[in-house]
Amino acid sequence: MADRYEIAIVGSGPAGLSAAINAKIRNKKFIIFGSRKLSSKLVKAHEVNNYPGFFGKSGLKIADAFKEHLKAMDIQITEQKVTNVYNMGSYYSLLTKEGMYEADAVILASGVNFGQPFKGEKEFLGKGVSYCATCDALFYRGKTAAVIGFSPKDEEEAEFLAQVAKKVYYIPMYKEEIHVDDSIQVIHDQIVKIAGDDADARVEKLILANMEISLDGVFILRESVAADQLIPGLRVEDNHVCADRLMKTNLAGCFAAGDIVGKPYQYIKAAGEGNIAALSAVSYLDEKKRQAF
Repeated sequence: MADRYEIAIVGSGPAGLSAAINAKIRNKKFIIFGSRKLSSKLVKAHEVNNYPGFFGKSGLKIADAFKEHLKAMDIQITEQKVTNVYNMGSYYSLLTKEGMYEADAVILASGVNFGQPFKGEKEFLGKGVSYCATCDALFYRGKTAAVIGFSPKDEEEAEFLAQVAKKVYYIPMYKEEIHVDDSIQVIHDQIVKIAGDDADARVEKLILANMEISLDGVFILRESVAADQLIPGLRVEDNHVCADRLMKTNLAGCFAAGDIVGKPYQYIKAAGEGNIAALSAVSYLDEKKRQAF
């Protein structure tokens, strides 16, 4: 049985943390998915001057202050990547490679995904294209698959898949040294297209700049999944989730905050929107309870 929460927050940058703090203040049962390092964008910031109280501080210093705040409020970050969110009508089901979670409301605060999808990625999503190798590995028992990794930690998923699949190709999108099992073929090349037979609507090959690979599936392990691919039916324009001033999206019980909803990409703006999203989620939950009586 999946763990059930009132609010699930996806993302641990300023927007997600602000949402978590306010959910805690309102005594809601919530879970926040992200990284204990909080946000790679934040910790890399050289100096921040537009956040009140943190003038001239580096992103790393601000991240340390955020961590102290979380510790003081006993807020724990669940280090799992959410790969799919399903609208079940009265609640949401969130899938990670470690398991399934349920929540009455969802707050998306995972940042903006600047990477453009590969050609054929959206067309074959769920038809040979997946975002979690450990989640869907068993579907490729005795088959051939490719893993497109964006950081060294993705090598673990390729090795897990190699225990099940007949053949695994690993295509790194980063420059660090690769450490995978000898059974995995590492290919350094540029992705051109994910292709298949339109009649069968299944992935059949991966076209690279210098070669083609016949296969049954492609796993794309980006740091975060594009919002419109994360939640079917979510309205997105120009790579940003459409949300009103109360951070409500077109899906009831789904809210969004921070860079994911658009410019300016600033920490102070993200934190404010995270606050609003949490308050809106609390109001939504309270209204649901009133309607139940």
